[in-house]
Amino acid sequence: MANITAGMVKELRERTGLGMMDCKKALTEADGDMDKAIEDLRKASGVKAAKKASRVASEGVVLTKIAEDGNYGVVIEINAETDFAARDDNFLDFAQNALELAYANSEADVAGLLDAGLEDTRQALVQKIGENCNVRRIERLQFAADDKGVVESYVHSNNRIAVLISISGGDEALARDVAMHIAAVNPLVVRAEDVPEEEIAKETEIYSAQARESGKPEEIIEKMISGRLRKFVAEVSLLEQPFVKDPDVTVGELLKDADASVVQFIRFEVGEGIEKEEVDFAEEVAAQVKGS
Repeated sequence: MANITAGMVKELRERTGLGMMDCKKALTEADGDMDKAIEDLRKASGVKAAKKASRVASEGVVLTKIAEDGNYGVVIEINAETDFAARDDNFLDFAQNALELAYANSEADVAGLLDAGLEDTRQALVQKIGENCNVRRIERLQFAADDKGVVESYVHSNNRIAVLISISGGDEALARDVAMHIAAVNPLVVRAEDVPEEEIAKETEIYSAQARESGKPEEIIEKMISGRLRKFVAEVSLLEQPFVKDPDVTVGELLKDADASVVQFIRFEVGEGIEKEEVDFAEEVAAQVKGS
């Protein structure tokens, strides 16, 4: 009997899109033979669903839901392979269902939602629309009931960018305005001091190489590097950025005037970080014709 490792189960899940327990059972019954396990799962769970699970799903929607009392919110990304499928009513119904489940199950991660019954719905959706679909990620923000804070969100009109934000002080309108700014400008951090050291080091290396090409004295070069770093930090720090609705004030000044501060923000953009598969349509059609 082959030793079924966690890595084997993970690989099978990624290749089929099926649940962990189903994958472990299939590997056990196939005595560790990955190809046989895939074939068995395809027979048991639907050929189309298993085949489509290897396709890159980088389109989709991002959705948010905020509690009526404004102290809790969730943001979720649901992916499909094409923008056409992402506008399909069946896909959008699935996405809304996933959002509601994520909202109600405040401790559940993606795997937890799928294991709670969403996986069966996902499989049925894949069968129906003929594309791989995934719940990619979920994040939540929450204040304790006695905290004076606001959780708010902003979703761009095409559901491709969503921001979840928590602020201390202020109100829903202010929080939504700042969330809209974050959606548009995409800051890296809230405050200048939050910029990661690795980002500073990377930019320093780039600016150093650029400055030394000028041939200027070392003391001038150091000032050039420092100036460019200060500009970079200001550009990526939320509080230092000019507010999109009124560029004469920074976001930090806007919040200070309202005696408010940003606690945290989360920004989702559909497909960010996913390596998209570049397909030549003419070549794909030619290959299909040749194969037939």
